[in-house]
Amino acid sequence: MASSVSTLTRNEEIILQRIKNTTIQHNLNNVTRTKAYLDFYMQHPEIQWAFLGHMVSRNGGWNMTDLKGEFLTRLMAKKDRNLFFHFLERGNWLIFQDVYPQFLLYEESIRHRKPLFYLFSHLNISTFMETIWNQFWQNQDMYIHTIAMVINEQSYLEKRVVQNPHYQKEVINKFEFMLQDWLSFNHILFPYGKKQLSGQTLHQFESLHERILLGKRLYSILFKNKEIHQQVVDWAKSHPHTGSRKDYWPDIFNSVNEGMPGFPYQLRLKSCQLRAGARKIYSPILENVWKNVNQEEAEKGDWFENWQVVDYLTEDEEMIDGEIKHEYCKTLERLELATLAKKAITF
Repeated sequence: MASSVSTLTRNEEIILQRIKNTTIQHNLNNVTRTKAYLDFYMQHPEIQWAFLGHMVSRNGGWNMTDLKGEFLTRLMAKKDRNLFFHFLERGNWLIFQDVYPQFLLYEESIRHRKPLFYLFSHLNISTFMETIWNQFWQNQDMYIHTIAMVINEQSYLEKRVVQNPHYQKEVINKFEFMLQDWLSFNHILFPYGKKQLSGQTLHQFESLHERILLGKRLYSILFKNKEIHQQVVDWAKSHPHTGSRKDYWPDIFNSVNEGMPGFPYQLRLKSCQLRAGARKIYSPILENVWKNVNQEEAEKGDWFENWQVVDYLTEDEEMIDGEIKHEYCKTLERLELATLAKKAITF
């Protein structure tokens, strides 16, 4: 039974305030968020979304620094790059301020030895997740819990970002062609081992259905193959997230710009390796190139209106092949050729 605002106990008020303060503290930028997800996962490996969220958030950071990196600074106008950054940052910020309070309330529940998820309504968290966490508390079904969180986060973003008229006009419609097949924005990469990559590609960003299915495929890659899972976790633990693609391919990318300003671009890559004597591709550290953003409060409202979303909770039996290296290398080569041609992408 949810407490009404007037009947919150002093202890409940203290818990809620502590959760809000801790969330704000970690929600400064992509780097602080991404670290908070991993730290939580290391404490609570049963909350698998925390690791999935960590790895996807790393990709968000790489996308943000690409906007200040070697290729896109030559191919996109500064105004467009700034718009795109604010679009990515808003989504990253929104998800964290919805998810992280759920994690903290789970920790409080463990501490109090009883579920406190009835407090979700005071944190503007969906009734859908209140039900899911209560179930998880009883049955520890990690698959259903993780996929429910995928559904929740993508549905939460749908109206606030994807359907937001400002982002529709200024980003999604404008950059649709680039989002789909041009940039590495549609690749989600999971590095592991020695320069190995696994992952998936999203082809219809504006489709909620496709984004949820992508989440399910990413879950399958990260958690169904125990060997890959352990290797990705080991990689994440030993490579703190900086936002630079140097984190996973230091032999191709550098967080220091080795190029000479004003000189025309020269081809450097061949089959995802640097040509002999070529300079590395510039991929900066996030906190050096983007300032922290003061975000407006999240829009209120519960997305959960249609119970049929539970259909997504059915487990798919097929194993997903996460081979992505070849496709990602092709994307890098396309970006290089466009940069060489100085063919600025215009709208």
